[in-house]
Amino acid sequence: MLANRLSSRIHGIDQDISPDTVEPMRILIVNPPHPAIGSRIPKEQLPPLGLLCVGGSLIDAGHDVTLLDAEFGPLSHHAIVQQVVNHRPEAILVGHSGSTSAHPIAMALTQRFRQQLPTVKIVYGGVFPTYHFHDVLTQQPHIDVIVRGEGEATVPKLMAALENGDDLNPVAGIAFRQGGKIIETLPAPMIRDLDAYRVGWELVDLKKYSYYGGKQAVVIQFSRGCPHLCNYCGQRGFWARWRHRNPQTFAKEIAWLHRTHGVELFNLADENPTVNKAVWRELCEAIIAENIDITIIGSTRADDIVRDADILHLYRQAGVERFLLGMENTDEATLKQIRKGSATSTDREAIRLLRHHGILSLATWVTDFAEVTDGDFVRSLKQLLWYDPDQLMSLYVTPHRWTGYYRMASERRVIQLDQRKWDYKHQVLETVHMPPWRIFLWVKFIEIVLQARPKALWRSFLQPDRASRHGMNWFTRMGRRVLFHEWKNFWFCDRRTKTGPTLAEFWGAPQDHQEIPLRVSRQPVETR
Repeated sequence: MLANRLSSRIHGIDQDISPDTVEPMRILIVNPPHPAIGSRIPKEQLPPLGLLCVGGSLIDAGHDVTLLDAEFGPLSHHAIVQQVVNHRPEAILVGHSGSTSAHPIAMALTQRFRQQLPTVKIVYGGVFPTYHFHDVLTQQPHIDVIVRGEGEATVPKLMAALENGDDLNPVAGIAFRQGGKIIETLPAPMIRDLDAYRVGWELVDLKKYSYYGGKQAVVIQFSRGCPHLCNYCGQRGFWARWRHRNPQTFAKEIAWLHRTHGVELFNLADENPTVNKAVWRELCEAIIAENIDITIIGSTRADDIVRDADILHLYRQAGVERFLLGMENTDEATLKQIRKGSATSTDREAIRLLRHHGILSLATWVTDFAEVTDGDFVRSLKQLLWYDPDQLMSLYVTPHRWTGYYRMASERRVIQLDQRKWDYKHQVLETVHMPPWRIFLWVKFIEIVLQARPKALWRSFLQPDRASRHGMNWFTRMGRRVLFHEWKNFWFCDRRTKTGPTLAEFWGAPQDHQEIPLRVSRQPVETR
């Protein structure tokens, strides 16, 4: 416990932790393996930040906590079950950042946990179970409790209630079965002070994790939430309002991870870390003041980059080497339909500004909206060449039941029934004018043109900026491996159907009315 208290102070949190507040439980947190391209192709692993956040809270509440990261290997289901059985936990917590596509894997594993350990408490959390809690508790009898929304404050209260045999109804932010009925408790108050709960870094060996071409790496989060109203986003409702950590405290944690554990790369998990220009500038200046040589990658919006044209030099000095720009589409009408709130001219200017300051741009492009045609792909190629992004990531429309876009797409037919492939890298919905094979060929052709054109090759192998050259070279290598992987899977492994159900028949009625911001707007805010 003394070590926990010292670790809390290292991270800028001065809190009194009393071992007498709760009887300790033996808790195992499991990060299931995930077959998605982003998990397997780089052959590098990043630590599971969300589970570490919950783990830190549980450690500081006095529990005996262990994390099993089955992404390494990845471990077979048999090996995972064997390790879980050998550990003999009183409670198992399961979650994954690839929430929707990881759900079938999580359920297959937890069923086997229940068979081997009939009395263990199994708790499931993440974005997908937050909204699909009723379906999960109806269809998966081995799941005892679902944690809905942020878990740092909720899970310790839940564990205390489970340990003491207390009524679970007073625990906000959960769902469970009671007397044959599914009980949904009140939403948990949103955590206002993100520095009140620390990340349990001690649960993993940080030297085992790397990314971006062998750099020792972690995922870290400065802010939560996003103020924008994009109707396809599956994150906005989960995190509620935009909040941020104290810039000075966050910079000190980055410096501590770098100096103490040798972490070189920090992958920001934020949906939009640059929302507030003054706050972001303060963070950049705080990191610069630490005088550390690090790499920061993350995602933001093009309009924030254009807004920050006068401070982009601070981005680069702080270590920012690449930002993903969620452009989603090159057609203004489509951008308006999905409520992206951006313009193509802004996207192009953001890319130009980033390049001027030695920061790579990774543009995301969503391809298979319902009415897409060959002509749309031709226009997209021309527009993307005009944008001139350093890197391109093509994605397929993947609707989430709790978003506004789901309502718009509810009558489209599902062509991919395997939920493990609902990972943005597989076509899951039928289009009106084009078969899947033609869409696939267009997407691969556009990717090859963008990444094999002379400009891109020069940036990958010959440009003088060493950091940008490294990032481009790594992305080019990954792109080749992804291309061969996707080509093989599309033609020989993936199974699509021509007679699938509509989206509404596949998953049920829309849930956008359940978005957490709408439900917690009058709720108190969690403080500590």
